[in-house]
Amino acid sequence: MPERIDILQELGLTPVWRLRARYRSDATPIAPHSVNEAPLAAVPQTDVETRVMRIAMLDWAHFAADVSACTACGLARTRNKAVPGVGDQHAEWLFVGEAPGAEEDAKGEPFVGQAGRLLDSMLAALGMNRSKAVYIANVLKCRPPGNRSPTPLEVEACLPYLDRQIALIQPKLIVALGKSAATTMLRVETTIASLRGRVHRYKGVPLIVTYHPAYLLRNLPDKAKAWEDLCLARATLRGILQADILQTAGRGPT
Repeated sequence: MPERIDILQELGLTPVWRLRARYRSDATPIAPHSVNEAPLAAVPQTDVETRVMRIAMLDWAHFAADVSACTACGLARTRNKAVPGVGDQHAEWLFVGEAPGAEEDAKGEPFVGQAGRLLDSMLAALGMNRSKAVYIANVLKCRPPGNRSPTPLEVEACLPYLDRQIALIQPKLIVALGKSAATTMLRVETTIASLRGRVHRYKGVPLIVTYHPAYLLRNLPDKAKAWEDLCLARATLRGILQADILQTAGRGPT
């Protein structure tokens, strides 16, 4: 298995990025699929660190423009539109998928095709919609060509944007949609079945794992399992909100 230094050299990010590690180190890199995905020009370590720190300081007024101007990986060459995210910027719920598809790439908004309509139906069943109390995003903000799986290098380049969204939104709960989003955020390599049915954490925020809506369109019987996951998410959020109320009441007047 290639060492991390070999992966970074392939992207042109040597010398080694020495910020605190946040990404899986056990993922096998995927070779470029076309000349359009060739590594970008070498980026000095100080520039990489500066980029991460700059993203960590973004506010909402500049977030989408920064994502659209990003050229940190080869997907900048093949995308049509970047897809930052959509929804309530003070949402209690944050839904995170893997990456945009063709329709999302054309419109610049996540989950707008058939899978998006199913997600909207799932939200409606919970009494919510994508403009109130909910924010929807992806780990990757650009579509991989042919909807292939993201490479570890692409994830590493894009994950700081998701981390900044979490810091800005401060959601009470995260729902990871699909295996790729779940295993990336939890830094594990396992089945989605082993991750469902319990509460995980990402960046200190409770995280529930469920199926991606696109998967559910192909596997209708698993919709019942997805509903179980959403009920667990709802119950988890209620518990969090009740704990917040009790904590606030315990402080008394100031």
